[in-house]
Amino acid sequence: MCMDYRNLGRSGLKVSQICLGTNNFGGQVSEETGIRIVNKALDLGINLIDTADVYTGGKSEEVIGKTLKGRRDEVIIATKVGFGRFDGPPNSGGLSRKHILSQIEHSLASLQTDFIDIYYMHRFDPETPLEETLRTLDCLVRQGKVRYIACSNFKAWQIAKAQETSETHDLEKLIAVQPPYNFLQRDIEEDIIPYCQQEHLGILTYTPLMGGFLTGKYSRNKPPPEGSRFKYNSGFWEHVNKESYFSVLEQIQKVADNVGIPISRLAIAWILKNQAITAPIVGASSLEQVEENCQIVETNLPDETYQTLNELTEGKSFSIYS
Repeated sequence: MCMDYRNLGRSGLKVSQICLGTNNFGGQVSEETGIRIVNKALDLGINLIDTADVYTGGKSEEVIGKTLKGRRDEVIIATKVGFGRFDGPPNSGGLSRKHILSQIEHSLASLQTDFIDIYYMHRFDPETPLEETLRTLDCLVRQGKVRYIACSNFKAWQIAKAQETSETHDLEKLIAVQPPYNFLQRDIEEDIIPYCQQEHLGILTYTPLMGGFLTGKYSRNKPPPEGSRFKYNSGFWEHVNKESYFSVLEQIQKVADNVGIPISRLAIAWILKNQAITAPIVGASSLEQVEENCQIVETNLPDETYQTLNELTEGKSFSIYS
């Protein structure tokens, strides 16, 4: 297996074709297993580890920090700020100067590092002026605590507004965006992808398997199997356990059967085929999954199959949050 690397947007930063997502580390994935997964991922050529200050209550960052002692130079660490505690006191979330400056110190300590390679605004904050947020992030870049800034879960107009604000005030500009993208969530093709291509922004997508739904291990009218993510998160299962979702899933499964590869591998290979996407962020709960994910880079998805999948899922933009 030979991992390839792509420049992130207009920067000189090179990221692996597959990036490791760690939102379950310290939770469903134990600390010991998480450490083994990260080390295995690095050994296989993955160089970007994605986390956030709120993942598993901050434990995800701690697991990564414990793992990367002695290997920091090999890794691009991406973390996020902005969600905070939904039930917390004022200023415990959002993108205010106060919250960002507080949270980055927590993240640096948890990750046991002096700097963060990619620092994301985790979501758009309508209550804080973008200029305040971007000036704060610009200051962190100038201080050397952050290398690049990015955004996650922003709409196209919000990304454009952030870039315009940075341009107007001569502040650090975004280098990448992180939206959800998979067979059943393709709405970024309408505006985010075209805008990012125009502005030379990297696109690192998450939930390539729609939270596990696109693995083929779930069935209509049956409860999630033991040990699965949906068994662990029953609320998430309620969102995806719908006839319309399963109808499309069955059609995708037929394509997977025809080409002779698992549907989960097909789903990620389909994203890798899209040259507009820098890399998908793929989670793992075992060493075997990391190995399987990295092997997908060798999958040669025929153009005809790619087109069939595009046509089959065209116009599909299901929300797993509503």
